[in-house]
Amino acid sequence: MPTKKILMIFGTRPEAIKMASLYYALKDRSEFNVRVCVTAQHRQMLDQVLNVFNIIPDIDLDLMKPGQDLIDVVTSVMVAVRTVISIERPDLVLVHGDTSTAMATATTCFFMGIPVGHIEAGLRTYDLHSPFPEEFNRQVVGKIASLHFVPTKLGRDNLLNEGVKDSSIFITGNTVIDSLLWLLNRIEASKELKTTLYNRITSALGFDWTSDKFILITGHRRENFGDGFISICEAISDLAKKYPNVRFVYPVHLNPNVQVPVVKILTNHTNIHLIKPLEYESFVCLIKHCYFVLTDSGGIQEEAPTLGKPVLVMRDVTERPEAVLAGTVVLVGASRDRIIANVSELLDNTKLYERMAHSHNPYGDGYACKRIVEVLETIG
Repeated sequence: MPTKKILMIFGTRPEAIKMASLYYALKDRSEFNVRVCVTAQHRQMLDQVLNVFNIIPDIDLDLMKPGQDLIDVVTSVMVAVRTVISIERPDLVLVHGDTSTAMATATTCFFMGIPVGHIEAGLRTYDLHSPFPEEFNRQVVGKIASLHFVPTKLGRDNLLNEGVKDSSIFITGNTVIDSLLWLLNRIEASKELKTTLYNRITSALGFDWTSDKFILITGHRRENFGDGFISICEAISDLAKKYPNVRFVYPVHLNPNVQVPVVKILTNHTNIHLIKPLEYESFVCLIKHCYFVLTDSGGIQEEAPTLGKPVLVMRDVTERPEAVLAGTVVLVGASRDRIIANVSELLDNTKLYERMAHSHNPYGDGYACKRIVEVLETIG
């Protein structure tokens, strides 16, 4: 059987996390020649994950530039990927999720006649402005891809309703669970690594995060920029005053649209800990030890339930409704009053907390990569 040349192209931290375990699953098979191209849409945060998973890209386009907007990103990715495809001539390109890198890469492959496999396919809100631009990006990739690897049955249903052929859709679970479990096992297996990580986090936080009750916060969505982030920060400020014995840990995204309101509103609270973004290993440790998560992010809606942590999502809609239906996630929007009410209820109502913490995680069992590889072995 001839070797199948597979090119994985990604550019952000979330993509790298979710592609890392698949990269190794493919490299373990002699029938695949797998190569990695990174666009470095997010340079620093991408590099952190590449280092954690010990992945050295075969091609690094290094496209991140100061002050770039979405049009800059998309056009630069398309031009650079065109050259890469011309040189590499892969049999299949794998992209992930809903980033501008994924959309621009898939579009370029379409124009050049190269088949695309879409990892984490089928997620939808059907509101092109929420999340923006992710919903647009993933719908475009969904139109282009030849192979759709969906995390859940709902993703399959979405694609079928859009006219995608059933024979091209494969329910696999989400590869983020594979990567998360792999990393947790790695940490537990190495006393030296575990000690290093725990010391690093303790130095950043300044309290006993392994025993003190704390809420882990993340936030970076474009649709929350402006008034949304002001409301979010005001809610966190009010909650910190209401619950002085609870700590609020917030690794603050580097985007100035996030930094400015967070620093202005949340700096002068002794139980709010604003820290720099963490590399993935440390962040996983915080998820494992937090009481619950308050976020507007996507992937953490899948990661936290795996570790038995309830999630309050500061968005009005989510492309991951399976978690809402399963009871692991509650949508609270960017409303000051709704955030305060829902956080308070989760802190005060032990029965609610236990119900959410022990709800079934719908996103997989850690074998998504195995299922994807099995599909790729059987296609021509």
